[in-house]
Amino acid sequence: MSATDQSFTGLLLAYKWHVLVAAISSYIASICIYRRFFHPLARIPGPFLPAVTKLYQTSYHCRFYLQIEKLHKQYGPIVRITPEEVHIAADADSYDRIYHVGSKYSKSPNFYNALCAPYSSFGALSNEVHRLRRGAMNPMFSRQKVLDLESIVQEKAGKVCRSMQIGIESGQPVNLHQIFRAVSVDVASEYAFDRCYDFLEADDNGAKFCEMARGIGPALYVFQQFPSFQSLALKTPPWMAPYLSQPLGYVTGLQMECVRQVDDLKERMSRSEVLGRQTIFTTLLSPEDKPDGYEVPTSWQIKDEAYSVLVAAADTTGNAMTVAAFNVLRDQSIYRKLVAELEEIFPDPTKDLSFITLERLPYLTAVIKEGLRLSFGVMSRLPRVVPSPGSTFYDHFLPAGTAISMSGWMMHRDPEVFPDPMKFDPERWMKGAEEFRRLDRNMVPFGRGSRQCVGMPLAYAELYITLGTLFRRFPRGLAVWKTTQDTMQDYEDYFSSYHPNSKRHEWFRAYVPSKS
Repeated sequence: MSATDQSFTGLLLAYKWHVLVAAISSYIASICIYRRFFHPLARIPGPFLPAVTKLYQTSYHCRFYLQIEKLHKQYGPIVRITPEEVHIAADADSYDRIYHVGSKYSKSPNFYNALCAPYSSFGALSNEVHRLRRGAMNPMFSRQKVLDLESIVQEKAGKVCRSMQIGIESGQPVNLHQIFRAVSVDVASEYAFDRCYDFLEADDNGAKFCEMARGIGPALYVFQQFPSFQSLALKTPPWMAPYLSQPLGYVTGLQMECVRQVDDLKERMSRSEVLGRQTIFTTLLSPEDKPDGYEVPTSWQIKDEAYSVLVAAADTTGNAMTVAAFNVLRDQSIYRKLVAELEEIFPDPTKDLSFITLERLPYLTAVIKEGLRLSFGVMSRLPRVVPSPGSTFYDHFLPAGTAISMSGWMMHRDPEVFPDPMKFDPERWMKGAEEFRRLDRNMVPFGRGSRQCVGMPLAYAELYITLGTLFRRFPRGLAVWKTTQDTMQDYEDYFSSYHPNSKRHEWFRAYVPSKS
């Protein structure tokens, strides 16, 4: 090697780290330049950072939904929120285009794979796979099936009232937020496994279970931002997971709980043990009367369906009951109107309140609509993949494969539809059938279209029966214990909406004030 070659080689070695850094920097810069100026979404309005990196949303953690709203106020009805995703503001027409029955917009894999339930109907990315899985479950969530099993919900509503009475007699405030969540989990577990968790009978009303379900949120958020972490994390032995990460421990813990429940159910079925009733999972585990192409799932596969059912039950319906009851108790005029309607139709407070009759009551319906509106159902945006050959929204063409999303948070708070949107106002639903339908177009607490929540009929039964029974049996005297409106309107987005753990001591409780 010549002296010149040796000198050049030495120079390269001396500056190898500088060369490496320069190469990496050039690579990153080229990606940023492409994404911002030459990407098919380059003309979509929005700031620089979300156009070039997903880390933009990571920096806002569970408050990204608030930042999306700010971006819409600045940039308009369509905004680019990640390099491959655009978000549409509150617009019922656009929502119907994306989420209608028979929609060809499939679920976004980066977003939904992170929810750790790939074998569930909820987690199915393909619309065709979803159709098969959902078709097997639909009979168990039909309106007729809910009416047939109404007694399950009636029993839980009675337990809610007994808990409230015990609190009154002891002079202690009652944690209705936790009790409402217990209603949903108890109903779901009995409906799913024919074995109720009986959280309404437990000392903590199932608080530990609900904390586990809530604790999953941070893990799912990390998996959404960094998909490569998920496959590695979920291979962690269940006993080790809590030591690596508490949220990961919650994920694996709930998955193992679901496997145990499914295995127990299969064992009872194999022994020809007489079950109290046909359940969700006895139905899924039986090959009879299934759509063509349906395959009976394994325990590991069906645990995803159980996981989805229990996680959904732990918060969404309970949150809606919490928001409704809190606002009824803090506004005596709403309290009086609701009780007057219930007393007129149900003169005997000791009897069960028929669901069919309850859902015909206009003021109770208005209260429930506002509870659903301001609890938002699934707070998170719901990304879908634009099908071929692409679609145009607000004069911007989106090529096939683009992720497009909308959110209940913005749909339910559109001031053009709901003036003073954060006000709990049942009267807005009492202005005639045409106005009711206009408002309802923006209501998406259960989603919409083919992917609408399969448990919606059951959720409505829980809402009507539980709230109707509570306020018929306690027609006066109940009040809010310390909880503030600010606490009730403060949410973290972990797909479902959660109040911050830091405000746990302010979660909704009810009591009867002393007359002294």
